[in-house]
Parts: sequence; C-alpha cells; structure tokens
Amino acid sequence: MGIGKYIKEIGRGKDGARPLSREQAADLFGQVLDGAVTDLEIGGFCLAMRIKGETPQEMAGFLDATQARLNRVPDSAKLPVPPPRFADTQAQAVLDPVRPVIVIPSYNGARKLPVLTPLLALLLARAGLPVLVHGTATESTRVFTSKVLLALGIQAQSAIKTIAKGEVAFAPTEVLCAGLQRLLDVRRVVGLRNPAHSAVKLMNPCAGKSLIVSSYTHPEYAISMAATFELMQSNALLLRGTEGEPVADPRRMPQMDGFLAGRRAVLQEAQTGTLVNLPDLPKAFDAETTAAYIQRVMAGESAVPRPIARQVEHILHLSGQL
Repeated sequence: MGIGKYIKEIGRGKDGARPLSREQAADLFGQVLDGAVTDLEIGGFCLAMRIKGETPQEMAGFLDATQARLNRVPDSAKLPVPPPRFADTQAQAVLDPVRPVIVIPSYNGARKLPVLTPLLALLLARAGLPVLVHGTATESTRVFTSKVLLALGIQAQSAIKTIAKGEVAFAPTEVLCAGLQRLLDVRRVVGLRNPAHSAVKLMNPCAGKSLIVSSYTHPEYAISMAATFELMQSNALLLRGTEGEPVADPRRMPQMDGFLAGRRAVLQEAQTGTLVNLPDLPKAFDAETTAAYIQRVMAGESAVPRPIARQVEHILHLSGQL
C-alpha cells in the first residue's frame, strides 16, 4: 500500500505530470479517505494535484472511491408504502409516492452577500421535494449555510436518515464521510484547496433518485465539472453560483446547464448588460439577518429574487423527468 507511486506521476509539475487512470485515481483517493497513508503523503498529494489540476477521468475515480465510502441517504422507493387513504384515483395520484432528493452541496459560504442557499432549499421543499443540504465550514471568516439553517430552526443531522417530501435536512460532511472531512480540513493547514473540494460538489450521497445542484466559481471549473457530470452520468443542475454557493446570484441571471443521465442541455442563458433593477437584499449578511430575510420571503412579505425563482423552476423541471 501507499500512494508514493502515484505522487511520482502527478508531482512532476504542471507540464511534466502524467494523468492517472480512473482506476488508479480511485485507488489513490480510497487510501487517502481510509487514512491508510501518512500526513506527508497527503500533503504531497494535495500540493501535486493543486499544481496539476484534476482531469475528468481522475475526478471520476475520486468520486468512485468517495461513493463507495459514503453513508448514503436511503432510497425511499424501497421503504414500505402505506395503503392509500382515498379510493379516488385522482386523489391518489396527487400523493406521488417517490420524489427525487435534491442534493445541495454548500461549502463556500458568504463573505460579501447573504448566503441564500437555505432560501433555495426551502423553496424547493415548499414545492414538495425532499432536500438534502450537506457541507462544512472550510474557513473561519465566512458565514456558512449551516449557521443560517440553525437560525431558521433546522439542526444538523447526527445520522443519515430518509428525507421526507417537503423536508430540508442538513448533513455535515463528517456524517456522510469522515475521511472526506479530514481531507477538507487539510486546507486549514496548507491554505490551498484540494480534490476533496471538487468532489463534495459533484458527489451523490443518495441511494435512490436524486438531482445534484452544483456551482463553480471560475470558468475553467464549468468545463471540468460538466465533463465529470457527463462521465458519471449524473442528474444535475450546474451554474455559476453566488460566491461559489449553488444558488443563483439574486442580482443577475446566470447560465444554468441541466444534466439527465449525463446528457447536457443549456436551460438558461446568462443575463448580459447593465443591471437595471436590484432586489431588496439585506445590507448585513450575518446568519440572523439572513435568516430573517429568508423568513420574510417565505412569508410573501418580500419577493423571491427572479434568478432564484427561475432556478427553482429549472430544478422542478429536471426532477419531473427523473
């Protein structure tokens, strides 16, 4: 065991490094997640990949290893279905026994604008979808979704369970995969992102039907993430999010791409030109102020920002095809 042979291939610098196969990447990442390697090897792996960058095949391998080690949300389709309470067939149809879980990875947090990922989650839940938000605080200077959800009365799960229709659940990364949490924490030591920061935005922690809502910060990640979703045959919505969060910027409509079994389609073109009308967002972005704003929106006292409303529509459209 050991990943020295892989570090030798990926650690030759930006121009000299050689890409790993999907199988090699899965073996390497699996050993890292299992804690079977030294801290020195983990540091070498993280720095080498930061310089080289991940290929879609490598990221697919990292995801293969991650998927095999996740504590996954149970498939609600395999749970006993209670007998119908109504004889009327039209009423039975409304009961809709299975809805895909909407998976929202939240890892960037807010540093300038309110983090509205919880608003997106609540709007989707109000539409009848089960929603899983997962994440962890990766820095000490940002406001993270978990804090806003807690201010809204939604506490973090201590164990993974089935998510009901119309429910928002928050799962800390450590509960999903302790090894993944350890790798994310390396950033606090070396100050640089590593492949775990991409893996958490692409992974599927559900055993049943699901749709991943993911985002990127820089255009090059739009290309690599889309290629990985295609390779993994994922169901997903991908957009340039707000400060890296997977929610549309409330001020300007971003491009949104949909993936069904890896097949890609542009669902929304990006808005261009000068902004004319700006939403009435709170000036502060602390957790309590953000939660109060979200409560006003959910109560109909403030309007849902149009880009977020449009994102909800696209997610509902995609989930209806699963």
